[in-house]
Amino acid sequence: MPEPTTETGDDPAAGADGLPPDVALRLTRVSVVRPPATLLDGVDWTVRSGQRWVVLGPNGSGKTTLLRVASLYLHPSSGSVEVLGHRLGRVDVRRLRTRIGLTSPALHDMLRPDITALDVVMSAREAALETWWHTYGPDDRAHAVELLERTGTAALAPRAFGTLSSGERQRVLLARSLWGHPGLVLLDEPTAGLDLGAREDLVARLGHLADDPTTPPTVLVTHHVEEVPPGFTHALLLRRGRVHAAGAIGGVLTAEALSETFGLALSVDRRDGRYAARAVTGRPGPAGGAWTG
Repeated sequence: MPEPTTETGDDPAAGADGLPPDVALRLTRVSVVRPPATLLDGVDWTVRSGQRWVVLGPNGSGKTTLLRVASLYLHPSSGSVEVLGHRLGRVDVRRLRTRIGLTSPALHDMLRPDITALDVVMSAREAALETWWHTYGPDDRAHAVELLERTGTAALAPRAFGTLSSGERQRVLLARSLWGHPGLVLLDEPTAGLDLGAREDLVARLGHLADDPTTPPTVLVTHHVEEVPPGFTHALLLRRGRVHAAGAIGGVLTAEALSETFGLALSVDRRDGRYAARAVTGRPGPAGGAWTG
C-alpha cells in the first residue's frame, strides 16, 4: 500500500470535531493486513495529554507497525486513526508529521552519515532528512542547539552523524524528536544496540523528560522491561498483533500479564521506579508444560 500523502489539505493547526482536546492519539479497531499475515488486529488505543506509554511485546507482535501507523507513515487496512485532532484520510499528513516527534531504526538508517548532528535536529522542522530543500535561520539553529543541550549532545553539533557512537546518535535523535514543541513523541526502540552504560544514560534522560510536565505525550517501544524509564505512567502489551493488556503501568507490568504476553513464566520486580523480569525455572509456562531454565 502506498504511503499516505496529501488527503484533503485540512490545516493541521486546527482540531477535528468530536475529538477531546486532551487526546493526542486514538486508534479505533485498527488492523493492518499483509496476506497471509495480520500485523495488527483490531487495536483500540488512546494516548492522552500527560501520559507516558511503554509498548512491549515479543518480536513480530506488531510494535513497530503500531508506531508506523501512529506516526502516519502507514495507512491501516481498516479502522480509524486520529492524531492531534485530525483523522487520517482527512488531513495533509506531510504537514501533520511536523507536529510528531519520531525516532526509529528506519529513520536512523535513512540519515546520510556525513550530515551534522545540528542538521539532523534542525531538519525535523520539516520532518525531512536534509536541510537542503528548505531555508533555515539563526533562530532555527539556536533551537537545535538548545535541544542538543537538553540531551547532553550540544558539543556534538558540528560532528558528522556517522562518526558518533550508538549512544550519541540516539541522544541526537531524541533531541530531534523534541523539535518545535511537538504534540506527540514516538520512540521506537531507542535503546536497541546500546551497551549498558549508554542504555542507562538514555533511560535516565528519558526518565527526566517523563517527569517534565512540559514534555508532550510520549510513547516508547521496547523489548525489555529493564528499559522502561521511571516516570512512565501507562503500558500496552501486544501479542500476535492484538492488545493483550493496556492501562496504568502498575496494573499491566505484572508477572501474569507479561508471562502470557511472552509465553514464558516470568517473575517481575520493581525497585526505585525501574522494572526487571526473569524466567522462573521449573514452573509451568502459560501454555502448559514446565519451564526448566
